[in-house]
Amino acid sequence: MSSQTAEITPETPAPVRGTFGSDLLASLVVFLVAVPLGLGIAVASGAPSVLPGLIACAVGGIVAGLFGGAPLQVSGPAAGLTVILYGLIQQFGWATTCAITVVAGGIQIIFGALKISRASLAISPAVVHGMLAGIGVVIALAQLHVLLGELPNANAWANLMDLPREIATLHGHSTFLGLLTIAILIGWQYVPKTIRKIPGALVAIVTSTVVANVLWLDVDKVILPANLFAYAYPKLPGMDMVNAFLIAAVTVAIVASVETLLCAVATDQMHSGPRADLDKEVIGQGLTNITSGMLGGLPVTGVIVRSSANVSAGAKTRLSTILHGVWVIVFVVFFSSLITKVPLSALAGLLVFIGIRLVNFNHIRDLKTHGESTVYFVTLLGVVFVSLLEGVAIGVALSFLMLLRRLSQSHISVKNEGKRWHVRLDGAMTFFVVPKLTSKLATIPQGAPVDIDLMVEFMDHAAFEALHNWRKTHEKLGGSVDIDELHEHWYENAAKGDPLSVKPRRTSLLSRLRPSLRKQKPDGKKMEEMVENVVTFNKEISEEAKPLFSRLATEGQTPNMLFIGCCDSRVNPDYYLSPSPGDLFILRNIGNLVPSYEMVTKGGGDTSVAAALDYSLGVLGVEHIVLCGHSECGAMKAVQEHQSVEGAVGLANWLTIAQPSVQRFTEQMHNSPIAPHNRLAQINVLQQLEHLRSFPEVRQREEEGRLHLWGWYFDIEAPAVLVYDVEAHAFTRLDKEKAAELFQRAADQLPKLEPETAL
Repeated sequence: MSSQTAEITPETPAPVRGTFGSDLLASLVVFLVAVPLGLGIAVASGAPSVLPGLIACAVGGIVAGLFGGAPLQVSGPAAGLTVILYGLIQQFGWATTCAITVVAGGIQIIFGALKISRASLAISPAVVHGMLAGIGVVIALAQLHVLLGELPNANAWANLMDLPREIATLHGHSTFLGLLTIAILIGWQYVPKTIRKIPGALVAIVTSTVVANVLWLDVDKVILPANLFAYAYPKLPGMDMVNAFLIAAVTVAIVASVETLLCAVATDQMHSGPRADLDKEVIGQGLTNITSGMLGGLPVTGVIVRSSANVSAGAKTRLSTILHGVWVIVFVVFFSSLITKVPLSALAGLLVFIGIRLVNFNHIRDLKTHGESTVYFVTLLGVVFVSLLEGVAIGVALSFLMLLRRLSQSHISVKNEGKRWHVRLDGAMTFFVVPKLTSKLATIPQGAPVDIDLMVEFMDHAAFEALHNWRKTHEKLGGSVDIDELHEHWYENAAKGDPLSVKPRRTSLLSRLRPSLRKQKPDGKKMEEMVENVVTFNKEISEEAKPLFSRLATEGQTPNMLFIGCCDSRVNPDYYLSPSPGDLFILRNIGNLVPSYEMVTKGGGDTSVAAALDYSLGVLGVEHIVLCGHSECGAMKAVQEHQSVEGAVGLANWLTIAQPSVQRFTEQMHNSPIAPHNRLAQINVLQQLEHLRSFPEVRQREEEGRLHLWGWYFDIEAPAVLVYDVEAHAFTRLDKEKAAELFQRAADQLPKLEPETAL
């Protein structure tokens, strides 16, 4: 069988259409998303009017679209810079802030020319997410005051303290419009998918604007300059503020570059087109910020919401982002009178929603899983209650200290095993653990024979000296020390003064449990060999794996996938999924069969699969179900050839579940390049997916975009994993491009988050 593509039906995919129509439609969608966000971010930044936000939208679309290195990424004013800009405008004034934007753009060009763009991605995601969440909290606290009909204070703490008083003296009309905007944004996530194609931010702002003007509500509205083409030229500061000016420019350049690069990486994961050139993208962003600053606009970064809207709307080339900038200019020139009818409290409601969305609970969950949530919350609190720069600095320092701590994690075990003492050293042995090491070794009696398992990945000079000096002293007092190393002869060479000459073993202790690749046909390990592996695990792996399994025992399992596969011993998902303990909820049975909901409810079907579905969905909340068949399946051969095993009543009854697959196979008879039983195995995957969808809970979750079903097929001979492509009507070899395409289709089913959310 071919390992590339195995067709199920003879249908041919429709020919690829030209890209202009797709790009035109996508540009209109992005334009409708960008305008309300540009207005809101300008207000939150403290700009003299909303015009700088619209200028940044237009320039971000056209200049970054022409010169950037990420074709489908959309650039514009971003919520992540609002807190910085607000402080800069208060400190320097608007004209000098425009000059800061220009200089920041020049610094970005230098970043790109020196090809150091990727270095910014080395910042811990916990710090980045914490910074953005802190910015979101600051925005939400400030804009809550506008929503309540008051002016915000200078800092988050004052805004927080004044909230009770302002809530007690509500300004009815302003508060009503702000809450109406938020209610629409929340509710829009639950409307049907076809309606959700209209941006929720646009719907919320338009609705609140119409209500305010139809009912003649007494609220403050957006003000535009009398002359749209008059602007403040960028102005350099006086000599006494040059240092502060340069620090501000570098800050804007770094934050804008990091946010742009993170967005570019995320956008690449959404489509299967050309990958982003990150250095070129930073240079393009630099040119964009120079242009935006010169024209009196806000700083520009790549923004994830507009980029995801662009990809989801079907954009194929950079033309879509360029056109969206053109539509912004057309709107400002010919329809600016509409902007002046927008209530400020409606924009405040949008910004409150944006700010809350920046506190991403998925990020918190992931960071908690990796033990980095402390850095996230410390950064968040630092940004909110100290300042953005100090908060980020605190977060970076804490992440560095936690890195040092993790690099120094070790396990020291000293046990008395009869006449001999056994010492095991695991992890990284550094100066941090020297006190613990010496105190543990001091418990060993003088003259005792000692075996040391030196299973460390790294040992610095201080730890080596502590161990080596103890060994020499112990041997002088009549004891013996036998050292067994993970890295051969490292200790011996280190004792001779040449620790770097060591060559590490090619296989670690954990790799002993992986089956070796053998040229001859494997006969299968005997029971004795299997038991020996268990002994090896208990003796050598158990202590090393203890932290992981202790955490799993305490915190429970949180798998993201239910894997339904066949019992066949040749088809082990560990080979191609490489899961860690806790990653997969696995169900395997003969023929990877799923009794339909009707079979189960009528009492004629096995309920074990239904029980696994109930638990994985209701308790574990898995988001993906993979049903995987395979080639040369004995169950498929049996049902196709009507084979039976004498006395195997249970097997015969179980295989009746595959009869709909056989019927479907018979109805779709046509010439196929693969063997009939393998084609039946592929059809069986599709049929069992239909059985899964017959369960109401599965069907409902899939329709809501909370669950995704995948049909896989393992070709044993290739070997390769194939995935069923609904549009191509074929099982296709799973590669990076195909995976990106399928995940994008899955993402299209999720409720769209219209307000600005940043990585």
